Amino acid sequence: MSSSIEQFVGENLRCELLALIWILWSWKFYLSLRQTKLMNKLVDVPGELKDLITPEVYNKARLYAIDCNYFSNIKSLFSTFVTTGMILFFAFRHFWDWAVKISTACGISKHNEILIGGTCMLIMNILSTIVDLPFSVYNTFWLENKHGFNKQTVSFYIKDQIKKFIVLQIIVIPLKCGVVWIVQIGGDYFFVYLWVFTGIVTLFMLIIYPEVIAPLFDKYSPLPEGELRTKIEELASSLGFPLYKLYIVEGSKRSSHSNAYLYGFHKHKRIVLFDTLVKEYYKPDANDTDKDKGCETDEVVAVLAHELGHWKLNHTFKCLVLSQVNILLIFIIFAKLLNYQPMYTAFGFSDSQPIFIGLIIVMMYILIPLNTLMGFVSVVISRKFEFQADNFAKTLGHTVPLKSALVKLHKDNLGFPVFDKLYSGWHHSHPPLLERLEALDDKKSN
Repeated sequence: MSSSIEQFVGENLRCELLALIWILWSWKFYLSLRQTKLMNKLVDVPGELKDLITPEVYNKARLYAIDCNYFSNIKSLFSTFVTTGMILFFAFRHFWDWAVKISTACGISKHNEILIGGTCMLIMNILSTIVDLPFSVYNTFWLENKHGFNKQTVSFYIKDQIKKFIVLQIIVIPLKCGVVWIVQIGGDYFFVYLWVFTGIVTLFMLIIYPEVIAPLFDKYSPLPEGELRTKIEELASSLGFPLYKLYIVEGSKRSSHSNAYLYGFHKHKRIVLFDTLVKEYYKPDANDTDKDKGCETDEVVAVLAHELGHWKLNHTFKCLVLSQVNILLIFIIFAKLLNYQPMYTAFGFSDSQPIFIGLIIVMMYILIPLNTLMGFVSVVISRKFEFQADNFAKTLGHTVPLKSALVKLHKDNLGFPVFDKLYSGWHHSHPPLLERLEALDDKKSN
């Protein structure tokens, strides 16, 4: 293909990618407008919610959701403009040239794609962090603070952000260097080796993250002996869940949002409860207007019955398989396009084809349609799994406390309970509160 044809094809590709980016933004913005319109309209508590939520809590949740929607729209628009500018002004070409200059100044050969790619990624991560920082600060110290969720001090936040950045670079940059190395030595079937490599890394991170990385940011302690621990152990034992350790994490230093999750492999399973989830351990500060947050023992056990339902029904394994299939498909497409010069020309690389840049282009831009489709499929599957896990808890006799816990969690997290169906169907991996409560009341779902 001659250089003039490559230039023409590259320019067309660039225009098509920009069109795709703005079409996707427009679709998401349209959905957001539908939801915002609904929230502005439903000022009073809908009839079906009057027995579940007070007007005061409903109004707080509505205002919080409106603020979150506005913030999300502004951030999304800014991000889309930045992405557009990066494509139009060949930002990746500049990043790569900077990486070459820095690397050669450090005595690294300009032909060493592995180390130059790592340097380029570090540059991009630094710039991305700087660009995102104002939004992060605003979200933490204004939006979350305004609605009573933020518990971080400025010093805590700064230390937290520095640790996050350092840990991310330690993990991601060597992995990206490893990817480039595998592509270089893997031959025609490098995508297979790349897929195996990412699968091994994924399993390794599932093990090491909760054990090594997560404790760097939050304090994990064994759940003390008592009624809650006894009931959780009895539930796990009745289901054959190999509970190895049971933790409570001090999430209240960061936020008043609550959560619980399971992790681990084979016979070394762990359960983690946020202290904000458990009424007994939740410690409200002077800014908390609602001192009655957190769930009672039976409600926490019901929430864990739901989580154990995910384990019993192999939802985590199924999602892992789906993600690995998707990753393999991405690598196959990347292999097909690795030496496609117009793709590089579209981003300012008319004289070279850096592997690292090619991977970014394919994953972030060329595969926008596939990523969008897979994201939607993932949401649909996740919603189905949530209903199944709820029904699993129901079959164990936890219907009443689970319903109570779902309502409490929505109140404590100021979750707005009413959604536009189109908006919810696109965004929500967890079904809206009313849908879950209706499913739990449905006798046919047994």
